[in-house]
Parts: sequence; C-alpha cells; structure tokens
Amino acid sequence: MPWLPHPSKTKKNRIFNTMEDNNRHTQSAMERASLRYGRETLRPDPVLTDPYIRCLVPTDIQIDVDLQKHCLATKFIDDKLLSTIDKIDGLRQVVLLTDGMDTRPYRINWPPSTIIFDVSPDITFRRSTQNLQDVGAKIRRSCLLLHVRSETSDIEQVLCSKGYNGARPSFWVFQGLPLQTLGNFKDILRLVSNLALKGSLFVGELPSSFFETDKSTKMEWMDKIFTSHGLKVMMIEYDEVARNLGKQESTPHCQENVLFVAEQLQFSDVQVRNIRLFFCLIFLVENKTFNSLQMEIWRREFERIEEGDEEGFEEL
Repeated sequence: MPWLPHPSKTKKNRIFNTMEDNNRHTQSAMERASLRYGRETLRPDPVLTDPYIRCLVPTDIQIDVDLQKHCLATKFIDDKLLSTIDKIDGLRQVVLLTDGMDTRPYRINWPPSTIIFDVSPDITFRRSTQNLQDVGAKIRRSCLLLHVRSETSDIEQVLCSKGYNGARPSFWVFQGLPLQTLGNFKDILRLVSNLALKGSLFVGELPSSFFETDKSTKMEWMDKIFTSHGLKVMMIEYDEVARNLGKQESTPHCQENVLFVAEQLQFSDVQVRNIRLFFCLIFLVENKTFNSLQMEIWRREFERIEEGDEEGFEEL
C-alpha cells in the first residue's frame, strides 16, 4: 500500500488504507483527465490542448462541474514550468507529483537535456504509460522520463538513486498526487525542502479538503506551513488566471482548491554538505594538513558533486 516519507525515520505515513481508497483515487484521476479531453480540448477555443488524453479515459465518464478550474490550474502550471526551465542552463530537472495520468512528459515541448521524475501511484502510471505508448506517444529524444512509485517508503532516496541532483536547479509540480491528510502534504513539503536547490520553484494545486479556515485566513495558514519548511509561498486566484488568458470565469464560487507558487529559500541537503566540505577543505589547507595530491583529489571531488554528473544523463 502507498506510503509517503515521514519525518521520523522509523515511522511511515500511510496514504491509502484499502484497495477501495486506491480505486477511488484512480476514479478521481480519470475524472480530471476526462475533463481535459471532453470539456476543454474539444472546445473551439480551449484553455489548453491535450492530444493524448483521449486514450486514458472512457468517453462516457461523469464529471463534476467543480473540476473546470482544474484546466485553468493546469494551464497556469504548464506556462510557469516552461518559462522557468527555459532559463536554466545545462541539465534541467522536473519533479511531477501526480495522479499517474499526467500527460505533460509527452505533450510539452521540453528543452533538450530535461529529466522528468514522475512520482505517482504505480498501477495507474503503468496503465497510463501502456495506453500512451499504444497510440504512439513518445518523450522527446533528448529528454528522459523516470517513474518513482508513490508507494515507496523513501521517495527521497529513490529520487536520488535515479539521478536527481540537489546541487542543480529543479522545478516541482504538485497536482493530483492522492493524499489523505495534511500530514501527508507536510511530508511533501519536507521532501521539497530537503532536495530542492535554493531558488527552485514548487508550484501546484492544494486540495480544499485540507482547509478548515475561511478565505480571509487561508493565506496566513499557507504562509505558516510553507515558511516552517523554508519555502516562501504566494496564492494565485483562479479568476486572475482566467483574466490573464482572456477567459470569463463562470464556475460557481464554491469551496475551491488552492493554486500556489512557492520558492525554496534555504539550501538543499546537498548544498549544505558541499558548503561543509568547502570549509573543511579550507581548514585543512590553512593548517597544511594536505599535500598537493590530496588537495587535487578533494578539489575534483568537490567540483564533481557541485556540477553534477551530466555524463550520467547521456548514459541513461
């Protein structure tokens, strides 16, 4: 059953309690995907176009009208994602925390040397990937898609083992990953806080079920929880996104999800380690503890960690 990392190394936080929960979240993912196809892609003037979504869902699925804002959120996240990673030199890292039916790896025109980590439920991801491959969907040749099962007990360790480098910039997207409690989301914030390079962005859509406060105090609550994990957050209004796109927001004002953009303000764990290595090296050199050969070995090792192993990306 799926788990997320818990602040205690000996305790894990369960996401799904039963197979029924798994089925329920799969149904929710299908509803969001169907919305992108049936309610948006087929419109004369769609907010976004998803050419692959038709292969993922049945055409007769019933959709909750409240999900219309999902398309606005998806378009906003897509635009923010591309405008940000286009400014990154060298290897680009994108982490998608999703429901397993995210078509971004296939439909977005990624810059060269982009590595995409999709963290999502394994069953849904494998089924979606097979359907996408059956219709000829492919990742851009110069890019790479790697899946991380949200069921794993240590997402951080698996990400790093697959090549994620906390010494390089990254962009994190949270949209659709099934979480049951606020504690689960705090685990996600801790994950971003540990792994994201200072200045990296975390953008997403937070479920309304996590909020017990009204709109006037929601920003204060958001600021408190993100700041406690070293992140500066800003809430984005759906109406504002609609206006910027030249669209009229007509969805009834019911309880809605929260669209946000957050920036990493602190150093990642790898950056902290590199800083410690740097000052340790200075101390050893000043105290003449190193000979020239040892110092050269340390210098090369430090540069390797700092720059990241981009040759490894080409090998993958």
